[in-house]
Amino acid sequence: MGKYGKSVLIWIFAVVFTGLTAYYQRTTGPTYPVRGSLEIDGQKVKYRLVRSEESISPAEVIVKNAPAGLEGVVKFKRYNIDEPWTIVNFSPSEENLSAWLPKQPPAGKLEYFAELTYKGVTYKLNEDPVVIRFTGPVPIYILAPHVFFMFLAMLFSARTGIEAVLKRKKTKVLAFYTTLFFFIGGMILGPIVQKYAFDAYWTGWPFGHDLTDNKTLVAFVAWLVAYLRLRKNENNRGWAIAAAIILLLVYMIPHSMFGSELDYSTGDINTGN
Repeated sequence: MGKYGKSVLIWIFAVVFTGLTAYYQRTTGPTYPVRGSLEIDGQKVKYRLVRSEESISPAEVIVKNAPAGLEGVVKFKRYNIDEPWTIVNFSPSEENLSAWLPKQPPAGKLEYFAELTYKGVTYKLNEDPVVIRFTGPVPIYILAPHVFFMFLAMLFSARTGIEAVLKRKKTKVLAFYTTLFFFIGGMILGPIVQKYAFDAYWTGWPFGHDLTDNKTLVAFVAWLVAYLRLRKNENNRGWAIAAAIILLLVYMIPHSMFGSELDYSTGDINTGN
């Protein structure tokens, strides 16, 4: 196989690897919906318990493919608040059932249970409370570039790490682009997204304990150091390998863990909970 063919294969591997990593991080985070299904009267009923919603609208808990006569309720209260539970009924909509949780201020959280009843039999959809967090709306012209550049940073990190392991010639230039994309996506656009979502540009160290901000900072510093070492000596490939491993470990941490949370008693938004 020629030099060009090997390069194409490496890029394909890097793209697939990055896609799988991004998917893992997204689907294991605390804002990813709880999905499931159960059989009721010989019919497969699917449900989606939402765990994230914009603060400008109520959140929909949905049950799909509901047989006639299926009923249900959602019981909710504000998270970490000692107050009575509020009960709302599921309402039919074509072949679905929907229950609506009231909108909350940015970083506000609700915890809730959902259950269905059919012919006198009750089906609990969750044994432990599902927690939903509300966020301020982020304009698509901010969010889309943020996601795009963060994906590019992950992609080029993987690609640079492979380049360094194989002792190929483009480790330094690839490290430059990795650092640049991470700076744009994580250190510039990331705080802007945070400002729209939770009214604060930065809630990581040294101002707070937001895990997303802190892991972004760690990964960026790792790549900045790696690039500076490669500028000094292109044989310092070990720094690029270490930075790629650090970024991978960082992205193994589920997205949005220990993020912003509204303290209903004070009105303050705390981090690291």
